[in-house]
Amino acid sequence: MTPTARSLGDHLREWRQRRRMSQLDLALEAEISQRHLSFIESGRSTPSRDMLLHLAERLDVPLRDRNPLLLAAGFAPVFAERALDDPALEPARRAIDMVLKGHEPFPAIAVDRHWTLIAANAAIAPLLSAVSDQSLLTPPVNVLRLSLHPQGLAPHIKNLSEWRAHLIGRLRQQLSASGDPMLDKLLKELLSYPAPKTAGEVHTDYAGIAVPLQLSTKAGLLSLISTTTVFGTPVEITLSELAVESFFPADEETAAILRSLALN
Repeated sequence: MTPTARSLGDHLREWRQRRRMSQLDLALEAEISQRHLSFIESGRSTPSRDMLLHLAERLDVPLRDRNPLLLAAGFAPVFAERALDDPALEPARRAIDMVLKGHEPFPAIAVDRHWTLIAANAAIAPLLSAVSDQSLLTPPVNVLRLSLHPQGLAPHIKNLSEWRAHLIGRLRQQLSASGDPMLDKLLKELLSYPAPKTAGEVHTDYAGIAVPLQLSTKAGLLSLISTTTVFGTPVEITLSELAVESFFPADEETAAILRSLALN
């Protein structure tokens, strides 16, 4: 039997509940009456395409999930999805490459919504030399798996307990916001790894502003803080799901080591 297609009301209700919004909350946010929204969710009223996109915007529905909303209401999909090597995305790919290259001698990577490595600059390679299971570096590389796997970077992260908690927390937030089943599977895998020991860990909160990555390398201990950069107003699915993670030295010793590594 073919599964029954989900109604527009089911889609909207799920996203509204995921955002912990009541009908009144969403109606006020969208500047429509609660009665109108109730009629849309119950199927008694069919919204225009513009109204549906307006509600999706107010609910912060990912672009990937806006097309099913449109289809459920009888409209054609609006948001295209292209491979990153598609000529139409060449300007975006150039921008990513420029950001990565411009960040050297400090490490930076580009990842997709599942934390799959899309690109990296030259400063990343020296940090991965201690990875014992080379299969973790075989594409497609998942950077969370690489970071927390017991044969990946995990044995070399001096503050593994707090860094793991930081990454798991980010992944939980992402899963809560998207409901992506692949992220749920990834979360369960990461949680299955042996719990890190906290004895001997180095903890520095940098005045409470960031959780550092403290990575032991042959060149010395690196203390790094990171930022995440996304495209500002994407209207294409692949582009909307790309993020650049840039790592900055948290102290002068780390900066000196990274500059030295870049010269070798």
